[in-house]
Amino acid sequence: MREPLPADPHAHLRVIEALYSGHHGWLFETLKKKLGNAMDAADLTHDTFTRVLASRVTCIEQPRAYLSCVAKGILVNWYQRKALERAYLEALSSLPPQQVPSPELRYVVLETLHQIDHMLDALPPLVKRAFLLSQIGGLKYHDIAEQLGVSLITVKRYMKQAFVQCLLLVE
Repeated sequence: MREPLPADPHAHLRVIEALYSGHHGWLFETLKKKLGNAMDAADLTHDTFTRVLASRVTCIEQPRAYLSCVAKGILVNWYQRKALERAYLEALSSLPPQQVPSPELRYVVLETLHQIDHMLDALPPLVKRAFLLSQIGGLKYHDIAEQLGVSLITVKRYMKQAFVQCLLLVE
């Protein structure tokens, strides 16, 4: 779908302008129907067009199919983010009131959780699983190797890969 940019530097903007004016309402209504919420639908519609704008495409043969595909990816991320937020808020609800963090700290923790979740999603599935078994489950490396059906050296490699990914998050 990506083609080299033509000599006209404004071609991309004209494509996006036509896409936006011709399909913004349709995408908004589609997302509103799916989400049952106009505010979230407006945010996700905006995010979709922002991603399309950043893509630099200059030719879109099937605009609604293209927008649906982009919006679906954004929607999946949005659902994952909301599930993570619900799990965090549910965990907070079990704390005594004096231990509940301030709204500012909750925001910082949620943003950090989103970054960690994004980082973990970048890992191959077995690496992610080994990391979670170690860090959340508290399993020893040899127990992880047994559970995953891999060698101890493989678990160590997985953990190194996960820790390197964590370090990239910190930078």
